[in-house]
Amino acid sequence: MDTLLAIDVSPRTETSISRKLTSLFTETWRAAHPTGRVLGRDLVKTDLPYVDLAWIGGAYTPPETHSAESVAAMRISNELAEELLNADEIVIGSPIYNFSIPARLKAYIDHVVRVGLTVSIDKVGLLKAKKATIILASGGDFSPGSPFEKYNLASGYLRQVLGFMGVREIQIILAGAPHAGRQAETAIEVFGEPVKLAAAA
Repeated sequence: MDTLLAIDVSPRTETSISRKLTSLFTETWRAAHPTGRVLGRDLVKTDLPYVDLAWIGGAYTPPETHSAESVAAMRISNELAEELLNADEIVIGSPIYNFSIPARLKAYIDHVVRVGLTVSIDKVGLLKAKKATIILASGGDFSPGSPFEKYNLASGYLRQVLGFMGVREIQIILAGAPHAGRQAETAIEVFGEPVKLAAAA
């Protein structure tokens, strides 16, 4: 059974362009995979602590040596990594904040880049045969050829970190200007076609 992991990052709900487009992706994917399943992960609703000393102790020592603090710190990390490993395809819908990704998405990445789980001890990515679509909403124009293209740190970073974990087929959809300022309700009209094509592929 094919499995899609759909990750939402925006703190907005009804007015979020990235959430609207991730939802469209998911609906289209379901239609193309009638026997598949969707795992939804809303990072805004997830208790997602930043990496701390207890987490480091848990991630780099044998489980039987973990303190109670390390066990607690690793619980959500193990859950998130398992979701990622069980997915055949990933879609991430996120805003761009100050040219990069939101802190919650970075915290998620810090939890799932795990030696021995998603990356081997010799730094080989273990998420093989997976593909990812990244939908980035922004109020600026970061499209190829625009004056601000070089300021888009989000696309390069996400492509790099997913590639580090072994994902080789990565598509990025920039949902930004010249349509910035449009209401979320019209986002599907503007960006819907590339999202549906990516989901149906």
